[in-house]
Amino acid sequence: MIIKGITAQITRTITEEDTAEKVKSGSLPVLATPVLSAAMEKAACKALAPFLSGHETTVGGSISLIHKAPTLPGHTITVTATVTEVRGKKISFHITASDENGDIGEADHDRFLVDSVKFMEKAEKRNERRE
Repeated sequence: MIIKGITAQITRTITEEDTAEKVKSGSLPVLATPVLSAAMEKAACKALAPFLSGHETTVGGSISLIHKAPTLPGHTITVTATVTEVRGKKISFHITASDENGDIGEADHDRFLVDSVKFMEKAEKRNERRE
């Protein structure tokens, strides 16, 4: 059962490929905000993984991220996701991120429980209407 307080942590060493310059989200060789966002979602998914069964998965619904400080390639980030609320299929998180020099960001993030088979069927039907 998914409950408030569940946490998970990931670490990741930043490479040149993770920079704003490389992912085209900016012009500087520092950790790109979209890469930080993806790491935050990964931590949230890790927190929920032990509680999912069968075709159950989660999808991201929203993320409100504050990127506070730059991280250079070669440094390691640590991202911690904590469940703050569970309301039906909606699971809310507060996520923090740091590197060796301190706090680099935080986010509030919502994910939703879905049946992966049904979700993909809906996605395919939606695509068929456009063709």
